[in-house]
Amino acid sequence: MDAHITTTPAKARTDTTASGEPPVSGKPLISPGTIRVLGLTLTAGTLAWATSIFLYGTQNTGFAERFGDLTGLLFQGGVFALLTVQARTQATGITRVSRIMLRVEAVLLALASVWSLLHGVLPEPAQDGPLLAILDLFWPLSMLGMMIIGVKLAVAGRWRGPLRWWPLIAESWAVVTVPLFIVFGEQASRWVGGTHLIIGYATLGALLTWRPQLTR
Repeated sequence: MDAHITTTPAKARTDTTASGEPPVSGKPLISPGTIRVLGLTLTAGTLAWATSIFLYGTQNTGFAERFGDLTGLLFQGGVFALLTVQARTQATGITRVSRIMLRVEAVLLALASVWSLLHGVLPEPAQDGPLLAILDLFWPLSMLGMMIIGVKLAVAGRWRGPLRWWPLIAESWAVVTVPLFIVFGEQASRWVGGTHLIIGYATLGALLTWRPQLTR
């Protein structure tokens, strides 16, 4: 049996970074076709909710209220599609904090979606229960979370061209609409809110569909 001693140093490992985390692979984690489908989902859900706001506003009762809840649920499904693209393309960065940020937002959005579903289908007495009152808080919290993600995404610069900045435009919806509602009332916030959804989220979905390569 041959045996020999070598003085050649062992090769350094290349499967970890200095922080001990695996490096980012050059292979995309999501295909352009999937991004296009998710972009269309965002646009469709946004247009559904914008239509409800144009028709009935955001403060209503009866059928109009339930229609608003359920179209709002469709919008939230579209935001889930957006969040999926952001997570799979590591849009907010590759650090652990950046990944956790997206997971926390997914939880907030899921709880807000449960409120939309239950408030849209339960009979009126149950709509005012304590559980739904708690879940209702996650609607604004989820939108605040998306706003923070929009800022982080713009700073990270991993999405390019208009897709770097358009999430920040889309996710300013509450910042623009809520003060208008407080100052000018329902009519002003109805038209501004619906129009902002189309300019922001619906257009963002169209950009993802048209230019998915900008998420690389």
